[in-house]
Amino acid sequence: MSTFVLIHGAGDVGWYWHLVEAELRTRGHDTVAPDLPGDDDSATLTDYADAVVDAVGDRKDLAVVAQSFGGFTAPLVADRLRADVLVLVAGMIPSPGEAPRDWWSNTGYREAVREQAARDGGATGNEDPYVSFYHDVPRELAEQALSKERAHPSEAAMNSPWPLKAWPDVPTHFVLCDQDRFFPPAFFRRLVSERLNIVPDEIAAAHCVALSRPKELADLLVRYATSRR
Repeated sequence: MSTFVLIHGAGDVGWYWHLVEAELRTRGHDTVAPDLPGDDDSATLTDYADAVVDAVGDRKDLAVVAQSFGGFTAPLVADRLRADVLVLVAGMIPSPGEAPRDWWSNTGYREAVREQAARDGGATGNEDPYVSFYHDVPRELAEQALSKERAHPSEAAMNSPWPLKAWPDVPTHFVLCDQDRFFPPAFFRRLVSERLNIVPDEIAAAHCVALSRPKELADLLVRYATSRR
């Protein structure tokens, strides 16, 4: 069995993964989903990786999984812990030396959002989180998620150059959410090809897939981990 190391995205906490954790544990796997440091403007990307590594402890057979902004932390963790597999779920894909603050312009994100918003009537990039993030999540669950928002990442992390010199030598998969209104699907299809040179697996879900499609996401994660073992 594997240990799934689950890293949340910006403004979030480990609770985000609780439904996926339940799915994985019923199948006999272990999970770790720490809260990364929040409300601390001095915390860097390395500090986030340290928090995950400390939470993992001496567990082995690791599958490191990251949502959204967690994509800046997960490769650091996978590299340090020699993970069996690395999975980005609608995850930001950093380049060596790239600070998160620069990622948006470097990748052409804003133009991609404008183009998709013109096609879908402004749903993509909408300021209402129930439209842009949680449109396929049950309302009560979405309200719970919003109630847990906090200040993460920090200014220091946003300005920190991504410290690795190259993508870690760890088998990598990407889960693309084909109804994502935060990261347009066409944008990620291009970026995954350019930066990872792989083809993403697509799932019928919006950005917060761990809340809307936990079983389907767990199925994918188990498949990735099992294929490595």
